[in-house]
Amino acid sequence: MAAAGSEALCRYGAEWTATKLRWGLAVDEAERDRPLVIAASCGDTAVEFTPAP
Repeated sequence: MAAAGSEALCRYGAEWTATKLRWGLAVDEAERDRPLVIAASCGDTAVEFTPAP
């Protein structure tokens, strides 16, 4: 089982990604790379979002 800090980081990464996707926000290279590094250690953490109207 992942440590509480790791779980929080995975959730943060998923929610950050969902927010960017929901609103169609641009990301720069650093913004794109860091969440990918985080996601690599998050196993099956899902990113769920509904596109903004």
